[in-house]
Amino acid sequence: MKVTYWSDYACPYCYIGETRLGKAIASLGLEGDVEVEMRAFELNPDAPYEVVCPTLDRFAAKYGLSKEEAAERIEGISRMGRGEGIEFNYATTLNTNMLDAHRLTKLAHSLGNTRFEGLCYEAYFVKNEVMADHGVLRKLAAEAGLPEADVERVLASDEYEDEVRADERDAYAMGVHAVPFFVVDGKYAISGCYPTEEMARVLERAHGESLAEGAAQGMACGPEGCSF
Repeated sequence: MKVTYWSDYACPYCYIGETRLGKAIASLGLEGDVEVEMRAFELNPDAPYEVVCPTLDRFAAKYGLSKEEAAERIEGISRMGRGEGIEFNYATTLNTNMLDAHRLTKLAHSLGNTRFEGLCYEAYFVKNEVMADHGVLRKLAAEAGLPEADVERVLASDEYEDEVRADERDAYAMGVHAVPFFVVDGKYAISGCYPTEEMARVLERAHGESLAEGAAQGMACGPEGCSF
């Protein structure tokens, strides 16, 4: 069975959803039977490569909230992440462009390496690293075991950018405008961050090859913002 999901490292629900997917797979004892493929979906392809303002200010401006209201919403999402066992620090994230992180993810996939993905989520939401910083990306790549020469080649070029854009075109062609978006065996879709139990039910149905068509709708983030 294969689960393909579109995601961005700047999306809090993507990190939570990916974590819940892992728990759902484990709860069914399907760890060796499910292939999980992450595909790129940049929430803001035009994001700057340097930190422009604190997350609280950016969040308040984006959603037309006071700083107090924004802090409450951000903390609510962080509590959701902490409920999954993640040391979630959304309020202090340092938002920048994610293209290079996605390009290195493509390199990792080409080498059969999936560890890099988890390290990127953790770097952004737990350690609050600047994900456009090549020094940070080099460190994460080394921790994931990616060959240094390959990492340097990718960072010094636009390699894998076409693959990232192709992922996004595929998503838009399916009508996807918010992430995370999961597709199970190309037949059943889960749009947004659903509870672990709900995801497990979808996987169980897929594993039994008795799928119903349609898409469930949960919390998600799109270019215009995140649901609450």
